[in-house]
Amino acid sequence: MDNDASFPAPSEGLLLTHFLTVSDVARSRRFYSEVLGGTVVLDENPCTIKLANSWIIMNPGGGPTPDKPQVTLRPPSDPNSVSSFMNIRVADIEACYTDWSAKGAEFLTPPIDRRAELRCYMRDPDGYLIEVGQATGMLEGIFARRDNEPQERES
Repeated sequence: MDNDASFPAPSEGLLLTHFLTVSDVARSRRFYSEVLGGTVVLDENPCTIKLANSWIIMNPGGGPTPDKPQVTLRPPSDPNSVSSFMNIRVADIEACYTDWSAKGAEFLTPPIDRRAELRCYMRDPDGYLIEVGQATGMLEGIFARRDNEPQERES
């Protein structure tokens, strides 16, 4: 594999990155590097951050280009309506929640026990939703309830 802090350009196979259209590259760069602890690989054009075992690429929005002729990129306009979100799996969700909150991360709720995992959500500076989860029950074969599955009664 390539050097961990290098630009995400594999010498063979593929490598998955996550692209975010942001309104302020410097602000987003600070969030992903200073709050979440990523390493800045490239400041701009596009801003590239190595975060754990993945990369986040950020650039401002813009109109169509020859390779995406009818597509306009822009940050989310309604933070309460999403079609996808980033999922960060952590070893210690309470430590991350405390650390990242102290650094300015804004969580929707504290971590909640969802039976299969402890989970909470936060937003980045542009309103992108980020799930933070720690596997608990799923490590023992206990998974989330389906909507039609009855709740267990407490005795």
